[in-house]
Amino acid sequence: MTSSSVNRKTFANRIDWFTLFLYLLLVGIGLLAVFSVEYKSTDPSFFMPGKSFVKQAIWLGPSLFVGIIILMTDSKFFSSIAFLSYTIAIFLLVITIFAGKDVKGSHSWLGIGGFAFQPGEVAKIFTSLALARFLSMPETNFKTLKDRMIGVGIAMLPALIIILQNETGLALVYFSFFLVMYREGLPNAVLIVGFSLVGLTLGTLLISGKILFIIITVLAVLIGVLIRKTLKRDAVARILILAIWGACILFSQVIVPFAFKKMHGYQVERIYNMLGQEVPDEFRKEPTPGEMEKAKKKDTDYNVRQSKIAIGSGGLWGKGLLNGTSTKNDFVPEQHTDFIFCSIGEQFGFAGSFVLIGLYITLMLRLVHLAERQRSAFSRIYGYCVASILFFHFAINISMTIGLAPVIGITLPFLSYGGSSLLSFSILVFIMLRLDMDRQVMIR
Repeated sequence: MTSSSVNRKTFANRIDWFTLFLYLLLVGIGLLAVFSVEYKSTDPSFFMPGKSFVKQAIWLGPSLFVGIIILMTDSKFFSSIAFLSYTIAIFLLVITIFAGKDVKGSHSWLGIGGFAFQPGEVAKIFTSLALARFLSMPETNFKTLKDRMIGVGIAMLPALIIILQNETGLALVYFSFFLVMYREGLPNAVLIVGFSLVGLTLGTLLISGKILFIIITVLAVLIGVLIRKTLKRDAVARILILAIWGACILFSQVIVPFAFKKMHGYQVERIYNMLGQEVPDEFRKEPTPGEMEKAKKKDTDYNVRQSKIAIGSGGLWGKGLLNGTSTKNDFVPEQHTDFIFCSIGEQFGFAGSFVLIGLYITLMLRLVHLAERQRSAFSRIYGYCVASILFFHFAINISMTIGLAPVIGITLPFLSYGGSSLLSFSILVFIMLRLDMDRQVMIR
């Protein structure tokens, strides 16, 4: 056996083929799902150039090509370009605000001729690399407030810019990096604050501003009474309780109302519909022509209701491939993108949906396993970034289709139609595969 064949065998043996198999399987299911949504018995051919299925299949080629290039690249390269690539990503996001294209109500696309992509999708990759590089640096002490704030800044800066592009759903994905930072030592208090903000947001939406102000103030007074002895002898405690009270008032009376006034009318209506409430007059907006075109029905809950009908009609075993009534008759808008999961539920039933969810969970657990076996902190942290991003997309997208979360335009990884989405998720996975190939190497 020649030395070159030995090297090739060694290279192949270092690849985690199980993760690669799960990736290819999910991509294959995605192509099948998009095909089933668009297929018509009157089509002259399976492979029509204008079909989303064909476009997605074409995008798979560059995704796999880039993946092979990544596998052949020195693993230390990804650490060395982390901050530079992050800077480029921020630059592209800022450029998009001024030179971006409007697509379905958002201003988050850059186009060159007939080619268009979302910098926010690509920025997830570079943010993962930058966060992994920063947290793995020897001089970083994540127990200090300064370094924690820098880590949060790295994760949240792209999200803030994307919000300015009216792409709220994609911006929310960047909150998945808090799971990574929690794994690296972010204190439990952060989770408490996070859940408190969620509760305060719901309270702001369900309770009038004056009543909520009174409730927050009464709670602050009661807590002050309960710890009055501490407050008498500790000036810091007095300042802290006043600061928390002021922050809660600012968040509920200013920040949440401001954010909702900046959102599209249909997004606000979907959130209030999910909560079973009417939209208050202060948040009610006249729909723009683009929003009216986007929502095929005046009822903003139409998509979700049709999605649940499609999934429920699939029963235990489903109606069979290409036999879905809702799928074939376009009852669910955006079914080949955000609502692709309902095509699986209708055609393959509970059993098929259960298998698909199992594949996603298996892939995410496998990525966590790969992350934990890394010798290098950079590789471990990056692995958790990939798993967290996948988990957030997976959980929110499926929750959207069954009515457990507002419709915020988050794709289902590897299944939803979209070249930028497929390419970005492919790059995320292949970089992790490459880092795992050198899992015994200390990457800095």
